[in-house]
Amino acid sequence: MFNQIKEDIASVFERDPAARNTLEVLTLYPGLHAIWLHRVGHWLWQRKLFWLGRSVSHIGRMLTGIEIHPGATIGKRFFIDHGMGVVVGETAEIGDDCTLYHGVTLGGTSWQKGKRHPTLKNNVVIGAGAKILGPITIENGGRVGSNSVVTKNVSADITVVGIPAHPTQPSKTGSDNAAREETAQKIGFAAYGQATDNGDPVSYSIDSILDHIQAVDEKMKEICTSLEKIGTHVDLPDLPHMCKVDDRQPK
Repeated sequence: MFNQIKEDIASVFERDPAARNTLEVLTLYPGLHAIWLHRVGHWLWQRKLFWLGRSVSHIGRMLTGIEIHPGATIGKRFFIDHGMGVVVGETAEIGDDCTLYHGVTLGGTSWQKGKRHPTLKNNVVIGAGAKILGPITIENGGRVGSNSVVTKNVSADITVVGIPAHPTQPSKTGSDNAAREETAQKIGFAAYGQATDNGDPVSYSIDSILDHIQAVDEKMKEICTSLEKIGTHVDLPDLPHMCKVDDRQPK
C-alpha cells in the first residue's frame, strides 16, 4: 500500500510542474485524495458491501468535487490534475499511467446493465472537459483534446479532437520539425507556436508551406552543385533575404 502511495506522489511530480514538495502534494491535491478514497470504496464494492462503497464515493465527491463510482477499475499511477467535475462511471476501466484533467466524463450511453462505460488502456491522456461516452476503448498512448466528445474507439498513439472527435493531422518526425523550426526562425515566425498534431487547419497549412520552402531550397542547392560540377555556372536572381523580424525593424 505504501509503495502505491509513493508511486502516486511520484506521478504528481512527473506530470505537474506546479508541485513543490511532498507535504503540499499529500495535503492539497484533491486528485490524489479522490483516488485514495476510491481504493477504499472499490475494496468494499468488491466484497458486496455496495452501500458502504457508495458512501465512501459520496464522501470523496463532497471533499474533492470528483465522482468516481466504486465499481470502476483503476490501475497504477493514475493522475487527476485539478479534478473538479471529473466523473468516472461504474464500468469504466482505467489502465496504468493515465491522466485526466478537470471536467472529464467517462460516461455511459445506455441504461442497460453491463459494460457501458469506456476503457482507457495505459498512458492515456484526456484533456479538460472531454467526454468519453459508451463502452469504447482508447488504446495505449491515446490522446483526447480538451472539450472533445469521443464515441468511437481510438487507436494506439493517436490524438483525437473535436465534436465528434476525429484524428488530427499526422505529426512530423523530429528531423522534419527541426528543419521547419529553422526555416520559421529565418522568416520570423513559428507557425503560431503550435504543434502540427493539434488539428488546426491554418497551422497545418503554414507548416506545409515551411516544409515546401525547405524542400525547394535543398533542391536548388543540389541543382546548382550538379551544374557547377559539369562546368556550367548559373546566375541566380537575387532572392529576398530571409531574416528574423527584429532584423527588419528600422533602427
